[in-house]
Amino acid sequence: MRSKLELSFISIAFIFTCILFIIIGSIFLIPSFEGFLNALFSDEIQFALRLTLSTSIIAASCVMLVAIPTAYSLARYDFPLKSVVKSIIDIPMAFPEIVLGIAILMMFGNQFLWNVLQNLGIDIVFTTAGVIVAQFFVAFPYSVRILYSTFNYVNPRYEFVSRSLGYGEFETLKNITLPLARGGIFASLVVTIARCIGTFGAVLLVGGGTYLKTETLSIAIYYNLSLGNIDNAITAAIILVVISFIAIFVLEKYTYKDMEGV
Repeated sequence: MRSKLELSFISIAFIFTCILFIIIGSIFLIPSFEGFLNALFSDEIQFALRLTLSTSIIAASCVMLVAIPTAYSLARYDFPLKSVVKSIIDIPMAFPEIVLGIAILMMFGNQFLWNVLQNLGIDIVFTTAGVIVAQFFVAFPYSVRILYSTFNYVNPRYEFVSRSLGYGEFETLKNITLPLARGGIFASLVVTIARCIGTFGAVLLVGGGTYLKTETLSIAIYYNLSLGNIDNAITAAIILVVISFIAIFVLEKYTYKDMEGV
């Protein structure tokens, strides 16, 4: 027999889950099937989809290469200003994404840095590289936070045993720590890719959001809504919803089972 409190809490969870489902599901009912297909195979949406996926995969790969050693350092080592480093990494999660976009734009738009990059033949602002840079800095704090929690769940005793048996620190990390943390690493990767795909404000400011040049799916939604092209806007939104659903499904099916054994 369920208690009144249990029934109340379950009812609240169920009701608001249904409301959220209806809200999200309503997006699929707006365009006609013909309008959806025409928009889906239009040059704009196809370009935005390719650009979004390619830049997100590159940005997420770069994030993981930096986030894993960063999170491991924060979880395992004591060093000066450690708390300051953690706070700075977490800051972008506390303010609107567009603020981070302005900061990145101002940094790479600085005359001195801009001249240095130009001399090296590197263009960041209003280019595809700018899209990747924006996605990187937006997703990086989330990746570090997940990985930091993951490494904290891995019992250090396994590492101590490995070191006592004569294995080096890098060998222990590669053969013991990372395999034990594989669930969290995979979760971090999926969340990072999803975060890169959904980035809007920072990408718009740093990448420029140029039509058929630096136009990602999130920017395509904004532009097409502004121009009244509802089918294109809703189609881009549907693609993002589907990608998000796949990401959540993968997390639920594979990641949490792995993390149970950590």
